[in-house]
Amino acid sequence: MYINRPQLPQVWEFRQRLMRNDILKKYNRYNHYKFYNNYKNINPMNDMLQTAQNTIIKTGKGMGLSQEVIDRLIQPDSIHEFVLQVQMDNGKKKLLSAFRIQHNDNLGPYKGGIRFHQNVSRDEVQALATLMTIKCAVDGLPYGGGKGGIIFNPKEYSEKELERISKEYARAISPIIGPEVDVPAPDVNTNGQIMKWMMDASKQPMATFTGKPVKYGGTLGRTAATGRGGVIILESLILKLKSQITNFKSQINSKSQTGALSVAVQGFGNVGYYFAKIAQERGFTIVAVSDSKGGISQVGAGRDLPVQIDSLDIKKIMECKKEKGEVAGCYCVGGVCDMSKGNKITNAELLELPVDILVPAALENVINKGNMYKIQAKIIIEMANGPISEEAYNYLTEKGVLIVPDVLANSGGVAVSYLEWYQNMKGQTWSEKKVNKKLHEMMHDAFEEIWRTYQKRKTSLKQAAFETAIGRIIKKR
Repeated sequence: MYINRPQLPQVWEFRQRLMRNDILKKYNRYNHYKFYNNYKNINPMNDMLQTAQNTIIKTGKGMGLSQEVIDRLIQPDSIHEFVLQVQMDNGKKKLLSAFRIQHNDNLGPYKGGIRFHQNVSRDEVQALATLMTIKCAVDGLPYGGGKGGIIFNPKEYSEKELERISKEYARAISPIIGPEVDVPAPDVNTNGQIMKWMMDASKQPMATFTGKPVKYGGTLGRTAATGRGGVIILESLILKLKSQITNFKSQINSKSQTGALSVAVQGFGNVGYYFAKIAQERGFTIVAVSDSKGGISQVGAGRDLPVQIDSLDIKKIMECKKEKGEVAGCYCVGGVCDMSKGNKITNAELLELPVDILVPAALENVINKGNMYKIQAKIIIEMANGPISEEAYNYLTEKGVLIVPDVLANSGGVAVSYLEWYQNMKGQTWSEKKVNKKLHEMMHDAFEEIWRTYQKRKTSLKQAAFETAIGRIIKKR
């Protein structure tokens, strides 16, 4: 069963927007759901939500939008908050708080992942739902933004308990999702298997969930999509810079005699690993990587990179990590792992390395007031959601650091989720080659559109991305 949290003020039992849809007939059978809005003063906003809303406000004012339109872009359509009651392996029942927030559906069905984490909060989920609205619009997808989450640490639960939790959550959100209503996907600590459990429990059509195992309607190419999309954006950026900046390499930090740009990647989960792996394959020199326990680097903290340097062997490092449980003990170059030749570094030290390109691909706000003065990279690719605080972003931008925003850089995942949804809706199955080709086209087109706005408006790439997205969203109002 799922129980409403009583302490929140009920604003609308059902949003007026739904009165226009036949979906309301389905909702009437589930009147234990509450929809909340305009609650922003109940709890202080977290930094990511505040930053997202401030960016929308700044962009909207710059576009000459009315306060009414800006407020509509900030506030979510609906906030679903409930408690799951799930039986544990020992027979006892546990209550878990959960959310599904649907931000804006001007462009199409809500789209966004479901995360399992002990630090999930309503504000975090709202921030991520807001960013999904922008992200989908940036990519030109027929989606709005949504996000979901459950507050618990999945590492403390058995597989059977995870299955029961996943299915209970799916039954809770079943009345408010569907292929043309709201399409969830994996996120932090969720995967294809969890999507399969949810699909079974929700009794919704296959196209309701993306990120599924391939044999259950998933698509080839989804696993590496976010990382691959980030590399496509990076390559597109480098081509623009080389064509427009005289003596390009002197404008960044590179001292490499081979011409390869140096890259440091913080985060070695799915996104960070595939970004690093594909970037290495495309000729970039990966000089440092890290996971939650620390990392390894070609150079020690506080020292300059040597003129000649080989890339870390990313595939070999992943093999080593699976054996040892962490990246820090896996210094691998050219197919050989020898820690005596490498340098262990902390996550904080990785961010401060004198590399050409820094890729935060782990947590939010890792670059902030405390370390922004020590950042040496000239290009930052935001593969994590909100990895740079608002204050640090403003400082680095003024300093001349070129930052590719998360809503563009890490949008490859939702782009391929769209391709999975499309295949399901059309009854088609594509090859991985076709999926990757479509992804490249979508990411390249998104970058070109934002770059044109960036050049025309003489603003930041982030402002250009938000302006592009908001323009598409309000056009559909």
